[in-house]
Amino acid sequence: MQAISKVSSAAYFFRCSTKLTSQPCMRQLSLRKGLASGAMKLFSSPLKSRSLPVSRFCSASNISSSLQIELVVGSAVDRKRIPGIDIALEDGDKWEFAGHEVHVMETPGHTIGHISFYFPGARAVFTGDTLFSLSCGKLFEGTPEQMLASLQRIVALPDDTSIYCGHEYTLSNSKFALSVEPTNEVLQSYAAYIAELRGKKLPTIPTTVKMEKACNPFLRTGNMDIRRVLGVPETADEAEALGVIRRAKDNFKA
Repeated sequence: MQAISKVSSAAYFFRCSTKLTSQPCMRQLSLRKGLASGAMKLFSSPLKSRSLPVSRFCSASNISSSLQIELVVGSAVDRKRIPGIDIALEDGDKWEFAGHEVHVMETPGHTIGHISFYFPGARAVFTGDTLFSLSCGKLFEGTPEQMLASLQRIVALPDDTSIYCGHEYTLSNSKFALSVEPTNEVLQSYAAYIAELRGKKLPTIPTTVKMEKACNPFLRTGNMDIRRVLGVPETADEAEALGVIRRAKDNFKA
């Protein structure tokens, strides 16, 4: 089973296929519908208490034409906004993917229905457009309060958790981070390493929870150096500070 596309920041298409010969006839089209219907009936039941080995729906035999089944997986929050969601995931749901248990985490802020996937056995989290290395997603739909809560939830995971985000923005993010906290020695070292990697056309992802807590300005909203540079009042709470940092990042030109 392979993820092949993304809808909003929360919904994914999964496709399973067999490489067979002729074009489908009405019998095969009916079979497609029956298989998809059976899969959706299973997935429509609560997910919280059981693992779902979705790969079981990706095999077929003795069929003389190509067979493709697409299931749209997304946040239950987005069910009315994204047509065709077959599997609606909620916070706390658990399912099985490629032999790994996956925990669903609601992480709104960039979008209202954004979800992240945590693999506790592998110590890895896929954060999409919520948390980037040295940044966070733009607040397209959510509020600073929502984004702050989502970021805090992600970085409450163990320090050695690997973070896989949705885009390779780390080099440009490092320039902004240095502009608001130029004396951070860990950040200086990390930024140099990032520049070296990108100079070799290598990825900077994954990062880790530990590194982001030490360097990411959106996780350091209480830092007084950052607040002084951006004019954030000492009395401002962390959500207000995050909003100021996000606006500064939106307007930043390296």
